[in-house]
Amino acid sequence: MATIPSQSNQSKSIAVPNDANASGRSFGATELDMLREVLERGTLVSQAGPVVPQLERAFAKWCGAAYCTAVSSGTAALHTAIAAVDPKPGDEIISSPITDMGGVMPILYQGAIPVFADVDPRTCNITPATIEARITKRTCAIIVTHLFGNPVDMDAVMTIARKHNLKVIEDAAQGFGATYKGRLVGTLGDIGCFSLQQGKHITCGEGGFVVTNDDKTARFMKLYHDKGWPFGEENPDHEFLALNYRMTELQGAVALAQLGRLDEFVQHRRDMAARLTAAIEDIEGLVCPRDTADTTNVHWRYALRVESPLTNADLDRLSNALRDMGARTAPRYTQKLAFEYGFLMNRRMFGGSGYPFVGPQRDGATEPVYDRAAFPGAVEGLQRLLCIAMNEKFDAATIDRIAATIREVITNK
Repeated sequence: MATIPSQSNQSKSIAVPNDANASGRSFGATELDMLREVLERGTLVSQAGPVVPQLERAFAKWCGAAYCTAVSSGTAALHTAIAAVDPKPGDEIISSPITDMGGVMPILYQGAIPVFADVDPRTCNITPATIEARITKRTCAIIVTHLFGNPVDMDAVMTIARKHNLKVIEDAAQGFGATYKGRLVGTLGDIGCFSLQQGKHITCGEGGFVVTNDDKTARFMKLYHDKGWPFGEENPDHEFLALNYRMTELQGAVALAQLGRLDEFVQHRRDMAARLTAAIEDIEGLVCPRDTADTTNVHWRYALRVESPLTNADLDRLSNALRDMGARTAPRYTQKLAFEYGFLMNRRMFGGSGYPFVGPQRDGATEPVYDRAAFPGAVEGLQRLLCIAMNEKFDAATIDRIAATIREVITNK
């Protein structure tokens, strides 16, 4: 256990870096210089500018993928990937019940049905066994979310996917730099999706990437993000129904500058997480996030579990105390499971038609399970979860203050 000074001996007025503003983000001269170059060039659209293509090549090289398309958001990345799977109306795509709606809504926009697999309560990740339990004759793909930057057991997932002839989309929005058996997440399935939203490991405010090693898939995604238009090809035409998900040159300039420091940012998060774990791992009832023999965790959030003999009341006390000293926390993370949000519960979509749940495209299909009782792992996982926000501006003093606050709350309960 690391020796941490008492919270009472530390200044409580020092602000904790916040990734929602400059205090927790590392924007500097490189970003400004690259933005200035774009503005002076005057070409802001990526079809004609040099920066976004350079970013795509650089990110593909960084993650070891053959192809990368930069898009306007993480949700756009997932929508582009789901469109590339080309589900038929009423087909099913398996996902996690603990995920952002950006990973669920695009399934519905493509006319498919989101089906949820339960999670391991310790990691809050879906598992090979829970995925296989949800596969039906209508399943066409699996979305694997590496929650908080902690990798899923991808070898087993891919074995199941190949057995059932299913495509695998990796939602690596929170997983920049996380590895599974030495390989970066996002490159282990058929398509990988990343987010550059404000709070991610690197950011340009909004933005994302889709990566793949398959030529046909890569061409489809490149066209899909630009309204189905094969820009630069001979005799172009809008080849299929698609949207405008292009990234601008301004976004690309910031993202390219940030990419140059991504490895540094990831390692710093890992170092700070390791320091916090060393300081609090002896406290009975606290279960700290850890690497395994096969995985490295990149701690988009420090996912602390509060277990017996500690209680839900202790979890709330910890969250409140950390907020009081300036840290950002999310007790129980999303709190709701994905299917419990209003638009899915009430089917508020497509003019109240009930589509794609209702209609001939679902004849003979099994109704998806949207019952909290069917997801005991997810329910338990969220009930015990305290997420502590981290960013690249955290330093040893910040971590020590967080650790001291946690210890003081537990000691004085």
